[in-house]
Amino acid sequence: MDDIERTPQLTAFPRIDDYGFISDCEVTALIAPSGTVEWMCLPRMDSPSVFAAVLDRSAGSFRFAPADFMVPTDRRYVPGTMVMETSWRSGEGWATVRDVLLVGPWRHQVPGRSAHRRTPTDYDAEHILLRTVHCETGQIQFVLDCQPAFDYGRHRAHWEYLDSYYTAQAGADGIDLQLTLSTDMRLGLEGTHALARTLLKAGDTRFCALSWGSRDAPRAVDEADARMLRTIHHWRHWLAGGRFPDHPWAAQLTRSALTLKGLTFAPTGAISAAATTSLPETPGGQRNWDYRYSWIRDSAFALWGLYTLGFSWEANDFFSYIISLTEDVRDMQIVYGIGGESDLTEQTLTHLRGYENARPVRIGNGAYRQRQHDVWGAALDAVYLYARNQDRIDARAWLVLSRAVKSALTYWREPDHGIWEVRGELQHFTSSKVMCWVAADRGARLARIHQDFERAHRWQQAADEIRADICTNAVDSRQVFTQYYGSTALDASTLLIPLVRFLPPDDDRVRNTVLAIADELTEDGLVLRYRVGETDDGCAGEEGAFTICSFWLVSALSEIGEKTRAKQLCEKLLAYASPLGLYAEEIDPRTGRHWGNFPQAFTHLALINAVMHVIQDEQAVLRQALGGESIAPRLDDASFTLGYMHR
Repeated sequence: MDDIERTPQLTAFPRIDDYGFISDCEVTALIAPSGTVEWMCLPRMDSPSVFAAVLDRSAGSFRFAPADFMVPTDRRYVPGTMVMETSWRSGEGWATVRDVLLVGPWRHQVPGRSAHRRTPTDYDAEHILLRTVHCETGQIQFVLDCQPAFDYGRHRAHWEYLDSYYTAQAGADGIDLQLTLSTDMRLGLEGTHALARTLLKAGDTRFCALSWGSRDAPRAVDEADARMLRTIHHWRHWLAGGRFPDHPWAAQLTRSALTLKGLTFAPTGAISAAATTSLPETPGGQRNWDYRYSWIRDSAFALWGLYTLGFSWEANDFFSYIISLTEDVRDMQIVYGIGGESDLTEQTLTHLRGYENARPVRIGNGAYRQRQHDVWGAALDAVYLYARNQDRIDARAWLVLSRAVKSALTYWREPDHGIWEVRGELQHFTSSKVMCWVAADRGARLARIHQDFERAHRWQQAADEIRADICTNAVDSRQVFTQYYGSTALDASTLLIPLVRFLPPDDDRVRNTVLAIADELTEDGLVLRYRVGETDDGCAGEEGAFTICSFWLVSALSEIGEKTRAKQLCEKLLAYASPLGLYAEEIDPRTGRHWGNFPQAFTHLALINAVMHVIQDEQAVLRQALGGESIAPRLDDASFTLGYMHR
């Protein structure tokens, strides 16, 4: 990658990987290098936006930065936290801004749409975006410019003072949401803008706090600092409960864990696939989708990653969310809202120009209506992982398990839309069949644990039948697993074959498939989902390399014994991380730019899986040399890695 390309951009639209990401586990925000909040939805991470400049420069923003636009000197997270720091040097002055979504002690809530359903912790979202600036040396002109635009920019904000020139409130006609801006800088109200400007001198500290709901924001800088420090303590306390190997890549695992926690919706335990909607997969592209939802198919991978790093509470909460969605329905959807919503009707927002003019801008996701046969295997793998970790399976989970196996055995012979949620012709996708096998196989394992031997025998016979059918119809003349029955096209989803233990990694067909993908379905070593010219996916245009697929390849190479090649690819992928250690959905191999929604939860989960594979490979060599035990968690012998991208 060109070093110049890694310099933060202050053009009309920053690079996607130049955004910082913060969260309080109910709300998320993206912050550009200019010091501008350019994406934030309230009161939940999947609600309509109040700041959406990332999708249209007129759709709301909140700048808190030096008066002169300039490239920041440094951007980083306060170690072990979701608190972001940005430093600027301007002339004779040097200033540092801290941005945080505050977390504080649990407060009583009246149950409602966003109320907690999971067991609450001692901490809770404060519903306050706090921004502080400290002038380190010299002096520097500093500005605040808050311009909300409600409901994805469809409603203009109007401001009014509250009790002084230091507090103002914004609302919009027809919108049941009000924002309160508190600061120790004198505010001016000009149309849709709340503005402040001041000269900071060495030692000066200023703050501003944007709050919603009924929470009390800080009214003085000392109180702002105290609540900032309390949030820092919360994140570090949470992280201390994890289990990380003593390895140079522990920092990448730590940042991935924090990102996943930030994409978790605390009231329900759901994990949002990403924080954003409609960020394009290629410049000016049309493959723009809303990922602020929770996909069932990602559940097993999420549980594996969280259990592996020691975050059992979060894993169990996510499992409970899945069970609560599916226990009272005949069949499960592939995706739900983070609050459990089943209707995700897709709409196009024609008034927004899109990131770098990439249209359409969509909210909702029409894939919720699709038939994707892999969903039952993902659900069964999640139940299996939970049962192995908890050493039990309760009645609710057993009911979901039985229904999922029944559905898989009913539909596995039929074509579907596949894991990539294609909007073209239905096919007998290989990966869908494999996941139906997973449903039957894990169901049989769990039935044996449940002492239901008749059902275990019946489901195991079904699993054997599915495997035989796949091996007969999905392997081409090169002895490579193809995208779908009768096709010769490659598909990165077949990398899951060794990872879900469909066949042993030393099977020639498995090895041939992994190496064919590594050699033929890559651009500069990065893996494509498939060649768009060979697959009727119902979409126009090209796409970049899917980062999750590249991390899958690391794990698959490790499985088949190509351990040196796996480590080299993992090192390369880690070097592609954003300056803040984050990943979007895709990477352009030619430029290193990230594309697609950001940050992508399951890219970070695939990173955890890949890194742990490489660490285990290294420690296996060390154990042989020293005769000691591995310090990395052992990978499960049946299942430990799902996690797909979505449409």
